[in-house]
Amino acid sequence: MMKDTKEGNHGTYVPAPARMRDAQKRSGVSPHASELKLDVLLEKAIEQYQIREFDASMTVFRQVLDGYREQQDMQGEGMALSGMGLVLYAMGQYAEAIAHSYQALAIARQLMDRRTERQALGNLGNAYRHLNDFPKAIEYKLQSLNVARDIGDRRGEMAALNNLGMVYKAIGDYTAAILFYEQGLRLSQILGDWQVESQIWRNLGNAYHAQANYNKTIECYEQLLKLTQRMGDRQMEGQILKNLASACYSLGNYEKAVTYHRKRLDIARTLNDYRNEEQALESLGVIYDSMGNYTLALECYEQRLVVAKLMSDSTLEQQAIATLKSLCYLVGDYARASRY
Repeated sequence: MMKDTKEGNHGTYVPAPARMRDAQKRSGVSPHASELKLDVLLEKAIEQYQIREFDASMTVFRQVLDGYREQQDMQGEGMALSGMGLVLYAMGQYAEAIAHSYQALAIARQLMDRRTERQALGNLGNAYRHLNDFPKAIEYKLQSLNVARDIGDRRGEMAALNNLGMVYKAIGDYTAAILFYEQGLRLSQILGDWQVESQIWRNLGNAYHAQANYNKTIECYEQLLKLTQRMGDRQMEGQILKNLASACYSLGNYEKAVTYHRKRLDIARTLNDYRNEEQALESLGVIYDSMGNYTLALECYEQRLVVAKLMSDSTLEQQAIATLKSLCYLVGDYARASRY
């Protein structure tokens, strides 16, 4: 089973309010019963965000925010605003996410609440990345990283490193992206967080692929494949096998590419996934064609045509027929070509 984490859907770690109140207790501050009730609701809002029930999460966050403000609980207010920024970001409402996160940041800094400060900074970095304002995204993500390191928040540090990698990848600085990913990867392994580790292996593989460093790409995807198999995600396993086959094909390692595509094909058939079955058969046909093994290429293309018919996709069916005819003419099998 995959280890449960508090890593949200968008790479931002959300500390549980209950844990934060526990820290207050240890420092001699006792919360009131009404505060604890609001903390429970805040935890519920965070959980709803993590399972992508964004509208429900926002409803609870608004209720909690009003409650904290009524009690003049500024720390709770800051946590609620930061959480709302996280949900608004997930909903694609980036301007609103930024507005709420700035309010949370101001409160957190006034109270010297470093955890909420780190989360608000992370929210700002994420939102500005999606608005393609990369200088601001980097500025806030670096601040988030520094705060996480100052307070020993290793999960927050891991999230910041991964997100910085994504920003630098977005601007095409793959070398910097890889450096941040590798730091985040080490932390994910130390923390035993399979979910984040798998995400970073994927990001690393994509960055190396963008650099045309296919050997490193394959190394990363093979590590990702092991984790995915361990988690039992067959659909994702098929996608990774596709990426591995593509990298091997780019290196001219056709035999290895065939092996990966065959495994991908088996998974697609097990899952009755016609779309991926058709794509795997097409890829295998292309590779066999490149190898000069026209018999196997034609076999794959014919199976692809059968799947296209099962999908009732006339456009795909016509494409499959055109590919078959072209190869039949190439090998001089005109009688076979006339059958399509």
